[in-house]
Amino acid sequence: MSAASTEEYRIGIEEEYFIVENAGKSALRRMPAAYMGSVREALGPGVSGERLHAQIEVMTRPHRSAADARRELHGLRRSLAEVSAGFDLAFIAAGTHPTANWQSGKRPPTQRDDGLMHDLQMPGERNMLCGMHVHVELPDADQRIDVMRRILPYLPVFVALSTSSPFWESRRTGLMGYRLAAYDELPRTGLPELFESAKDYRDYIDALVAARAIRDSSYVWWTIRPSEKHPTLELRAPDSCTRVEDSVAIAALYRALVRHLVRNPRLNVGIDAVDRAIAVENKWRAQRYGIHGSFVDRHAREAVPVAQAVERLIDQLTDDADALGGRAELEHLRTIISGGTSADIQIAVYQEAAHRTGNRDEGLNAVKTWLTHASAQ
Repeated sequence: MSAASTEEYRIGIEEEYFIVENAGKSALRRMPAAYMGSVREALGPGVSGERLHAQIEVMTRPHRSAADARRELHGLRRSLAEVSAGFDLAFIAAGTHPTANWQSGKRPPTQRDDGLMHDLQMPGERNMLCGMHVHVELPDADQRIDVMRRILPYLPVFVALSTSSPFWESRRTGLMGYRLAAYDELPRTGLPELFESAKDYRDYIDALVAARAIRDSSYVWWTIRPSEKHPTLELRAPDSCTRVEDSVAIAALYRALVRHLVRNPRLNVGIDAVDRAIAVENKWRAQRYGIHGSFVDRHAREAVPVAQAVERLIDQLTDDADALGGRAELEHLRTIISGGTSADIQIAVYQEAAHRTGNRDEGLNAVKTWLTHASAQ
């Protein structure tokens, strides 16, 4: 996304997927070179490989309209599905693959990965996880650290709405969103610190780079961060959403919230260590219970159901969504709350199939079948 000084708040969406064998829906052990060549030819610059053989990432262009972002994302998924079918493959959009074993998913290191994986060791090898990243372009890139600080209490909402990782290595984890539990094994993950200014953030990055702990700020993997390449604030908290409509609704919510915080500079201006600690707790509650949980509210001194917190946000951001042309996408959040996230559906599909067949493996197979079908819609 190129630099701009406008009030457009252009949006870009990145999604990571698992590439699977069409028959058994098992994650690939090795990505065929011809397949990646065909994918790149069909999707152009909107695709890249990830660190593991079984993963791929698609990226939309920057958009002024949520509807345009939806159309492009649908197109990217359809193209990927068509190319994959020609190689007897498919893809799954979810935070974790229900049955994949991380030890079988490693790939030869690239020049960047060589030093990175040496540094990260087993936590890096276990990173068989897929997320969704949303970039929003601010009117002034220097505002990103201020907005990143003040948006902190809202981040657990994005985790709850996107949960799609209730299984890990053929087991129910007991969490609706297991991905961040695994991802937070890595350094420089979780919620960002409460930087007071852009200078403080830059001093932090400069100190790590000078010490050769990292090469640049792209090695900082918080749930939200200023982009190294673009004048955007990048949301990284959500799981990869199985359904495109969920992806775009969550992206539209984030975009409207960023605009709201820019236009209301006093909102959450007094955020402190207590607020951050509560946000950490609420992030865990979102991972554990998804949309069925509740959040700690410091000021109300009570637990607020996630559904109520989402409804409050919709009401609070209606004007911003209208100004950005994203009202319909914001309204879809109610559909997520009433109909469930991908994690809810995966668990329901698993329970029905396992109960009907008396076989736990058949339950997992049914989940993978639903995931591949829903991901390509």
